[in-house]
Amino acid sequence: MYKVCIDPGHAGGNTDPGACNPVTGLQEADVALAVSKLVAHYLDAAGCEVRLTRTEQEQPETDDLSYRTGIANDWQADLFISVHCNSVNYEYAQGTETWYCDGSVNGKKLAAYIQNQIIKSIKYPDGRNIANRGVRDAVPGVNGLYVLSHTDCPAVLVEMAFISNTEDEKLLADRQDDFARAIARGVTDYLQGV
Repeated sequence: MYKVCIDPGHAGGNTDPGACNPVTGLQEADVALAVSKLVAHYLDAAGCEVRLTRTEQEQPETDDLSYRTGIANDWQADLFISVHCNSVNYEYAQGTETWYCDGSVNGKKLAAYIQNQIIKSIKYPDGRNIANRGVRDAVPGVNGLYVLSHTDCPAVLVEMAFISNTEDEKLLADRQDDFARAIARGVTDYLQGV
């Protein structure tokens, strides 16, 4: 049985809400937690053993990035998936992207499977597929992401969509189950190909 550690980005509440849409107030930490719980449900149904790095809106003060990667490493997870919403300080950026750690062949494969499923599954109301920002290479010391370079197993960070963009924010608010199903399908696609 494969062990999958799912990391809902940020801590929630006033501690670390992550990015926030300035108009609707939708918070990244809340979306990440809701989607992560759904991903866990679908992967559990597919026969995986699943552990979340947080299950509540707020975590203890000990919660930091090393705490999260430590959960995966101590548990000897086979995969680590960190779930996030993207944000920039201008409105027009939109789309989905999935990051992996530079040099991780399996991380790159996992990122590609997840990215492919999100692109196929998520559409804007006018029928367009969500914008594909691609699979991204995180290089430690350059543009590295801590959770990707400090896990012992293949790890990815999914930026589902831009919470700062009007169209993407609507997807993040209304299509959480679709995002979760796509991420879970990407994981099972990867596991079937291993």
